Amino acid sequence: MSRYLMAFDAGTTSSRCILFDRAGKIRSVAQQEFTQYYPYPGWVEHDAGEIWDTQYFVAKEAMRKAGASAEEIAAIGITNQRETAVVWDRKTGVPVCRAIVWQCRRTAQEADELRRMDYAGMIRDKTGLIVDAYFSATKLKWILDHTPGARERARRGELLFGTIDTWLIWKLTGGRVHVTDYTNASRTMLFNIHDLTWDQEILDLLDIPRVMLPEVKPSSCIYGASDPALFGRPIPVAGAAGDQQAALFGQACFHEGDVKNTYGTGCFLLMNTGEKAVRSENGLLTTIACSCGGRVSYALEGSVYVAGAAIQWLRDEMHLIDTAAESEEIANQAEDTKGCYVVPAFTGLGAPYWDQYARGTIVGLTRGCGRAEIVRATLESIAYQAADVIRAMEKDAGHPLTALKADGGASRNNLLMQFQADLSGAPVIRPECVESTAFGAASLAALAVGWYDSTDDIANQWKAERLFEPVLPEEERKEKLRGWKMAVSRARGWAQQP
Repeated sequence: MSRYLMAFDAGTTSSRCILFDRAGKIRSVAQQEFTQYYPYPGWVEHDAGEIWDTQYFVAKEAMRKAGASAEEIAAIGITNQRETAVVWDRKTGVPVCRAIVWQCRRTAQEADELRRMDYAGMIRDKTGLIVDAYFSATKLKWILDHTPGARERARRGELLFGTIDTWLIWKLTGGRVHVTDYTNASRTMLFNIHDLTWDQEILDLLDIPRVMLPEVKPSSCIYGASDPALFGRPIPVAGAAGDQQAALFGQACFHEGDVKNTYGTGCFLLMNTGEKAVRSENGLLTTIACSCGGRVSYALEGSVYVAGAAIQWLRDEMHLIDTAAESEEIANQAEDTKGCYVVPAFTGLGAPYWDQYARGTIVGLTRGCGRAEIVRATLESIAYQAADVIRAMEKDAGHPLTALKADGGASRNNLLMQFQADLSGAPVIRPECVESTAFGAASLAALAVGWYDSTDDIANQWKAERLFEPVLPEEERKEKLRGWKMAVSRARGWAQQP
């Protein structure tokens, strides 16, 4: 009876559900945006209840569009915005406050204090992460510090913590399953990626009760079944991975040295390093890539906070475009940016700078810069940020990039993909299915329930749609990168107290 795999794609700005058939083809898509809250400069919040409501709505809508019944769904796989912290009441299921989003910078001072107290080395050795407000740990500490009675309630086992995957699985299973997978746990800054356990030393340091943390399981695993009341019958919930690790899996980057970049709200480059956790010396993170088939693999990651979000900024705040798709058309009206650079450091800079106090800047403006130039410079900023990560990755790997697999919404932009190839000096490959994140989650679930026998089944379904070869002369490329470095230097440290 099973005809489809269902992927929950819980992004930063919207909830989506995609139904895939056995051949990996998309049969139905539904999407709904949810509210972004910015209560103070640098703060970003979500309503976890709204995330669940929209995710459930799009799941039902995707089934309606495909004419699919619950009996025809083999399994549900979940992929999610990572690092976002949710705390809720175990009995009522009501969050104690809004979720603190991965982009939020309110805990920058807490991260500074951990570094000042010389804990950065210990935390990095255990978690593979650079101490930063980006990760869940300081967000969870903030919630416990600033919500009256929260820490005491957490110690009594009355409150639960989770990233968005945990929250959705808990809601899907009617509150019966409190679990996360290795990839999401590895992004909390609380998880020892070598021992594969919550680290008690870090928990004690931040005064976080262990009892509120979810059980950690492989990414391809039957966690439980959906509440029968949701879809009419139980459906196995059988896969979960943070969005970037899911994309790495969906791009069939199963071999050591394979690299992908997802152009979503942020921009995330991952390189598969096999079963070895490689420590970066160039500002990258060591993270868990995936866990299935009884083994755990690792990756190097470079995280860019603002990519597609910069295009949304052009649309929603600057009103320079009406739709995200229009950005390419407008940008092509300018031959170049006339020396203008946009650094979209709205919530700081991620890899390889890790500057919590950087802020967005536009530099190099002249009277010749108009709408098209600003739009083009904003698009190019996405490629520049990715190029910075690629250079760091090449240094850590000890060899140049041979190819970059691209996915995510902004990868549909041909101008951006060509500019990325030009800056990187390596081909950029766009697959037929740019929904690699959702496909990765669905594939993890498929393996768990036996729909696929091995990763070979996934690799055989991956097909390239277009190859972008670098054409920019080397001197021109170097000149553009020099200008970018100058622009970044103007943005850094802007919000730091004098």
